[in-house]
Amino acid sequence: MTSAVRRGLRTPLLIGDLPFGTYEASDAQAVATAQRFVKEAGADVVKLERGGTSAQRAEAIVKAGGPVMGHVGVTTQTDVALGGRRAQGRTAERALELLREARALQEAGCFAIVLEAVPARVAAAITEQLKIPTIGIGAGLGADGQVLVWHDLLGVYEWRPRFAKAFVELRPAIREALARYVCEVRTRSFPAEANCYAIDEDELARFLTAIEAGR
Repeated sequence: MTSAVRRGLRTPLLIGDLPFGTYEASDAQAVATAQRFVKEAGADVVKLERGGTSAQRAEAIVKAGGPVMGHVGVTTQTDVALGGRRAQGRTAERALELLREARALQEAGCFAIVLEAVPARVAAAITEQLKIPTIGIGAGLGADGQVLVWHDLLGVYEWRPRFAKAFVELRPAIREALARYVCEVRTRSFPAEANCYAIDEDELARFLTAIEAGR
């Protein structure tokens, strides 16, 4: 999927999110996976979730020459361990844990950190404490930058997280278009002549004659 994005990308920074199970086992596994993302998929940067041992993995990748982005707060690959996709850092103790994780990732050499589903004032305080940029998703205006899943931004899904805003509602239009497509296929009004390729009449006649001749 990352390589497919690379083929269509022009100027934005391409960040490959290391999948669950491809970096947790060891530093060597983390470095090998990161190198694959850069060499085979064309990623500019890799991203991994959480602090703890992930900070150690991030450091190993950085030392091997790979830029790394960190990610704290709601980490979707392991959100069951967090009690589901719910805001993180809503108590002083948990907010301090997030700050410690962010600091550890910074010390490991991460060039930026994503803060996901973190109270706005907590995210602002964490951003203030760090020397590297933060990118917020459901973390208020205090982060240095913002990111939003484009499916949520475009209103593709009926459900979206509380922090997401649909700037247009495409879901009804998509459903209508799909329904019209199915209807036209079933009634044989699609594909119409305008949607088909043509063949010269003489060539068609030669083709049909050849069929009749058993060729």
